[in-house]
Amino acid sequence: MYQISVEQHFDAAHFLRGYQGKCEALHGHRFRVVIKIKASRVDNIGIAYDFIELKQQLGDILARFDHTCLNDVPPFDKINPSSENIASIIYNELKPKLAGAPVSLACVEVWESPQSGVAYSPD
Repeated sequence: MYQISVEQHFDAAHFLRGYQGKCEALHGHRFRVVIKIKASRVDNIGIAYDFIELKQQLGDILARFDHTCLNDVPPFDKINPSSENIASIIYNELKPKLAGAPVSLACVEVWESPQSGVAYSPD
């Protein structure tokens, strides 16, 4: 089994509704996003999935979050823009982009600091 990873980041502000602490106030992060896909084989030139294509697919999703207040961007205008919710939204938006490819989406990680992050997979 091969595991392919790409990493990108976006800068955004957010606040957590109903949180009793500092994160209830507007604040910002450089969110680091890591996606991991799995493939059981490589193609005839030895590639499981093209890094460039994977980065583009992730970049298309992250572009709408970059330099925004996440609380103003759907679906985070309705749900809290927690790292957990960000990871699951990215996962659910990326998964259909990989449909038909000989790979499966393993997980999405969202790090809001070098020390604090989450990984999401529906399994």
